[in-house]
Amino acid sequence: MSEHAATVLISRNVKVGCEAEFEHATQLMMQAASRFQGYLGAQLIHPGEDPDVQDTLYHVVLAFDRQASLDAWHDSPERQAGLAATAPFIEGSPRVKSMSGLGLWYRTSQPSPPPRWKVAVVTWLGIFPTVYVLFLLTSDWTKTWGLLPRTLFLTVAVVAIMTWGVAPQLTKLLRSWLFANPSNS
Repeated sequence: MSEHAATVLISRNVKVGCEAEFEHATQLMMQAASRFQGYLGAQLIHPGEDPDVQDTLYHVVLAFDRQASLDAWHDSPERQAGLAATAPFIEGSPRVKSMSGLGLWYRTSQPSPPPRWKVAVVTWLGIFPTVYVLFLLTSDWTKTWGLLPRTLFLTVAVVAIMTWGVAPQLTKLLRSWLFANPSNS
Protein backbone atom coordinates (compact mmCIF):
# COMPACT_ATOMS: atom_id res chain seq x y z
CA MET A 1 0.00 0.00 0.00
CA SER A 2 1.46 3.39 -0.96
CA GLU A 3 1.48 6.38 1.29
CA HIS A 4 -0.49 9.49 0.41
CA ALA A 5 0.72 13.06 0.44
CA ALA A 6 0.58 14.73 3.85
CA THR A 7 -0.83 18.25 3.96
CA VAL A 8 -1.23 20.48 6.97
CA LEU A 9 -3.16 23.74 7.34
CA ILE A 10 -1.78 26.07 10.03
CA SER A 11 -3.87 29.09 11.04
CA ARG A 12 -2.46 31.96 13.11
CA ASN A 13 -3.79 35.26 14.42
CA VAL A 14 -1.24 37.95 13.58
CA LYS A 15 -0.86 41.02 15.79
CA VAL A 16 -2.14 44.22 14.21
CA GLY A 17 0.75 46.15 12.70
CA CYS A 18 3.00 43.07 12.53
CA GLU A 19 1.67 41.64 9.27
CA ALA A 20 4.72 42.46 7.11
CA GLU A 21 7.16 41.01 9.65
CA PHE A 22 5.06 37.86 10.03
CA GLU A 23 4.79 37.41 6.26
CA HIS A 24 8.56 37.82 5.83
CA ALA A 25 9.37 35.32 8.61
CA THR A 26 6.79 32.89 7.21
CA GLN A 27 8.25 33.14 3.69
CA LEU A 28 11.70 32.34 5.11
CA MET A 29 10.30 29.34 6.97
CA MET A 30 8.55 28.09 3.81
CA GLN A 31 11.85 28.45 1.92
CA ALA A 32 13.56 26.36 4.60
CA ALA A 33 10.85 23.70 4.26
CA SER A 34 11.39 23.61 0.48
CA ARG A 35 14.88 22.21 1.03
CA PHE A 36 13.53 19.11 2.83
CA GLN A 37 13.10 15.76 1.15
CA GLY A 38 9.55 15.14 -0.02
CA TYR A 39 8.52 18.81 -0.06
CA LEU A 40 5.64 19.38 -2.49
CA GLY A 41 4.78 23.01 -1.84
CA ALA A 42 3.56 25.68 0.52
CA GLN A 43 1.27 28.66 0.26
CA LEU A 44 0.60 31.62 2.54
CA ILE A 45 -3.06 32.64 2.45
CA HIS A 46 -3.75 36.17 3.66
CA PRO A 47 -6.89 37.15 5.58
CA GLY A 48 -9.66 38.31 3.31
CA GLU A 49 -8.55 36.38 0.20
CA ASP A 50 -11.89 34.57 0.25
CA PRO A 51 -14.62 37.22 0.03
CA ASP A 52 -17.18 34.75 1.42
CA VAL A 53 -15.23 34.28 4.67
CA GLN A 54 -14.82 36.99 7.28
CA ASP A 55 -11.73 36.07 9.25
CA THR A 56 -8.55 37.66 10.52
CA LEU A 57 -6.39 34.58 10.33
CA TYR A 58 -3.36 33.91 8.19
CA HIS A 59 -3.20 30.36 6.88
CA VAL A 60 -0.22 28.36 5.69
CA VAL A 61 -0.76 25.23 3.61
CA LEU A 62 2.26 22.93 3.64
CA ALA A 63 2.46 19.67 1.69
CA PHE A 64 4.95 16.80 1.64
CA ASP A 65 4.96 13.57 -0.34
CA ARG A 66 4.23 11.44 2.74
CA GLN A 67 3.73 11.70 6.47
CA ALA A 68 7.33 10.69 7.29
CA SER A 69 8.64 13.65 5.25
CA LEU A 70 6.26 16.04 7.00
CA ASP A 71 7.34 14.61 10.37
CA ALA A 72 11.02 15.15 9.49
CA TRP A 73 10.25 18.82 8.77
CA HIS A 74 8.11 19.09 11.90
CA ASP A 75 10.94 17.79 14.11
CA SER A 76 13.70 19.82 12.45
CA PRO A 77 15.80 22.62 13.98
CA GLU A 78 14.96 24.72 10.89
CA ARG A 79 11.25 24.60 11.72
CA GLN A 80 11.94 25.44 15.37
CA ALA A 81 13.99 28.47 14.26
CA GLY A 82 11.16 29.53 11.95
CA LEU A 83 8.59 29.23 14.73
CA ALA A 84 10.80 31.32 17.01
CA ALA A 85 11.09 33.97 14.28
CA THR A 86 7.29 34.22 13.84
CA ALA A 87 6.42 34.02 17.56
CA PRO A 88 6.74 37.77 18.31
CA PHE A 89 4.15 38.55 15.63
CA ILE A 90 1.34 36.16 16.54
CA GLU A 91 -1.34 36.05 19.22
CA GLY A 92 -2.45 32.83 20.83
CA SER A 93 -1.66 29.34 19.69
CA PRO A 94 -1.73 28.27 16.07
CA ARG A 95 -4.48 25.94 14.93
CA VAL A 96 -3.17 22.96 13.00
CA LYS A 97 -5.33 20.71 10.84
CA SER A 98 -4.14 17.77 8.80
CA MET A 99 -5.80 17.54 5.42
CA SER A 100 -5.73 14.93 2.72
CA GLY A 101 -6.49 14.59 -0.94
CA LEU A 102 -8.11 17.23 -3.09
CA GLY A 103 -10.42 18.35 -0.29
CA LEU A 104 -8.00 21.18 0.46
CA TRP A 105 -9.11 22.88 -2.75
CA TYR A 106 -12.67 22.96 -1.39
CA ARG A 107 -11.91 24.38 2.07
CA THR A 108 -14.63 26.85 3.00
CA SER A 109 -16.47 28.20 6.00
CA GLN A 110 -19.28 25.70 5.44
CA PRO A 111 -20.10 23.57 8.50
CA SER A 112 -19.38 20.32 6.66
CA PRO A 113 -17.40 19.50 3.55
CA PRO A 114 -19.18 18.51 0.34
CA PRO A 115 -19.66 14.80 -0.38
CA ARG A 116 -16.60 13.18 -1.97
CA TRP A 117 -18.51 12.31 -5.14
CA LYS A 118 -19.29 16.00 -5.68
CA VAL A 119 -15.64 16.92 -5.08
CA ALA A 120 -14.68 14.26 -7.65
CA VAL A 121 -17.14 15.65 -10.24
CA VAL A 122 -15.98 19.25 -9.76
CA THR A 123 -12.32 18.16 -9.80
CA TRP A 124 -12.86 16.34 -13.08
CA LEU A 125 -14.71 19.36 -14.51
CA GLY A 126 -11.58 21.40 -13.81
CA ILE A 127 -8.88 18.87 -14.69
CA PHE A 128 -10.26 17.61 -18.01
CA PRO A 129 -10.36 20.97 -19.85
CA THR A 130 -7.14 22.12 -18.15
CA VAL A 131 -5.21 19.06 -19.34
CA TYR A 132 -6.78 19.25 -22.81
CA VAL A 133 -5.88 22.93 -23.26
CA LEU A 134 -2.35 22.37 -21.93
CA PHE A 135 -1.84 19.52 -24.40
CA LEU A 136 -3.02 21.76 -27.24
CA LEU A 137 -0.86 24.70 -26.17
CA THR A 138 2.34 22.82 -25.36
CA SER A 139 2.40 19.77 -27.64
CA ASP A 140 4.47 21.44 -30.38
CA TRP A 141 7.30 22.62 -28.15
CA THR A 142 7.34 19.59 -25.84
CA LYS A 143 7.05 16.88 -28.52
CA THR A 144 10.80 16.18 -28.40
CA TRP A 145 10.84 15.83 -24.63
CA GLY A 146 10.94 12.42 -23.00
CA LEU A 147 7.83 11.04 -21.34
CA LEU A 148 9.02 11.75 -17.79
CA PRO A 149 9.94 15.47 -18.27
CA ARG A 150 6.77 16.05 -20.31
CA THR A 151 4.61 14.41 -17.63
CA LEU A 152 6.40 16.32 -14.89
CA PHE A 153 5.86 19.64 -16.66
CA LEU A 154 2.19 18.97 -17.42
CA THR A 155 1.31 17.74 -13.94
CA VAL A 156 3.04 20.71 -12.24
CA ALA A 157 1.18 23.06 -14.58
CA VAL A 158 -2.17 21.33 -13.95
CA VAL A 159 -1.74 21.43 -10.16
CA ALA A 160 -0.78 25.12 -10.22
CA ILE A 161 -3.63 26.08 -12.57
CA MET A 162 -6.14 24.04 -10.57
CA THR A 163 -4.98 25.29 -7.16
CA TRP A 164 -4.79 29.00 -7.91
CA GLY A 165 -7.20 29.38 -10.80
CA VAL A 166 -9.70 26.75 -11.81
CA ALA A 167 -10.67 25.04 -8.52
CA PRO A 168 -11.41 28.29 -6.61
CA GLN A 169 -13.53 29.57 -9.52
CA LEU A 170 -15.41 26.28 -9.92
CA THR A 171 -16.00 26.14 -6.17
CA LYS A 172 -17.53 29.64 -6.25
CA LEU A 173 -19.56 28.89 -9.36
CA LEU A 174 -20.89 25.55 -8.03
CA ARG A 175 -21.02 26.44 -4.31
CA SER A 176 -24.78 26.04 -3.99
CA TRP A 177 -24.64 22.57 -5.56
CA LEU A 178 -21.49 21.45 -3.70
CA PHE A 179 -22.87 22.43 -0.30
CA ALA A 180 -26.54 21.74 -0.95
CA ASN A 181 -28.55 20.12 1.80
CA PRO A 182 -28.28 16.35 1.24
CA SER A 183 -32.05 16.05 1.08
CA ASN A 184 -32.07 18.50 -1.87
CA SER A 185 -29.31 16.83 -3.91
